[in-house]
Amino acid sequence: MGRVVGIVLVGLGAFLATLAPLMRFQVADKLIAAPADQYRVTTLQANDAEYFSVADLKVLKGTLNITVTTKGDVREAKGDRVVWDQFTSVNDTTNNRSGIVLTRFRSAFNKYTGEGVNCCGANVDDEPVAPSGQIFLFPFNAEKKTYKVFNTNTRRAFDAHFAGEEVVDGLPVYRYEQNIPATKIDEFDAPAKAMGIDKSGDVRIERWYDARIIYWVEPVSGAPVKQEQRRHEVLKTTDGVERKPALIATATYTPESVDEMVRTATDAKNQILMLKTRIPVALLVTGLLLLVVGVVVVLRGRRSAAHARS
Repeated sequence: MGRVVGIVLVGLGAFLATLAPLMRFQVADKLIAAPADQYRVTTLQANDAEYFSVADLKVLKGTLNITVTTKGDVREAKGDRVVWDQFTSVNDTTNNRSGIVLTRFRSAFNKYTGEGVNCCGANVDDEPVAPSGQIFLFPFNAEKKTYKVFNTNTRRAFDAHFAGEEVVDGLPVYRYEQNIPATKIDEFDAPAKAMGIDKSGDVRIERWYDARIIYWVEPVSGAPVKQEQRRHEVLKTTDGVERKPALIATATYTPESVDEMVRTATDAKNQILMLKTRIPVALLVTGLLLLVVGVVVVLRGRRSAAHARS
């Protein structure tokens, strides 16, 4: 009877020991992915901002409240891709002006790497785009290196350089910094007098954008937990002369949004570590222990049988 028990323990131990690397290198990698049913609302705030108000035809100064709503399109999530839609609304709480900037962004990306995929009607404000680089997330197990990160204002991806390790609300994170050079992002006609030009009629205006964006990212999950956008937009006439500020502001996530994103990233990190480290280690240790116990039981059974025959 003891020998049978030993053989069973040896078999179970071998099974668990074999299962451990499968869990670590195959099963876990398939389970760790960006969700198709994402839904999140985050808020940024920019104090002492200035912008050109189209409604007032003049520059206003005040505090901006920026609400970003991200929602997954579950029906379009197929294979290795997921599709998320994002809507950004900028409101001036000082001067009671709503919707001074409204932006819609739709993008598909690889659910394992976070890199853009050109499909599924990807667009910015209904203008088709070909997303590239990291879209909403950094890769799982992000490294201390440079990543391309897509920018919706320019419709292009720019380098985000690793800039050090920090701690946000007790959570260790990596800091990445992205500098976006001055880029023309729009062109339109505007009243000359509103641009400070003493003439009647309209003049052709170009909108130029540059920015410095800082991302604080939990590296295991690749989830951003904090962001700062130093945004600088100006209005120029076609002769290159700067006429008015379009939007100059430094926006950061509110403490409430940071707290929520840190909690989400911490949960994701713990789940990933559970799948990739704790469960495989537990399976391996348990399997090896059962193998040892099983071998001991089998050997004892053989000795007992030998003594009985003698």
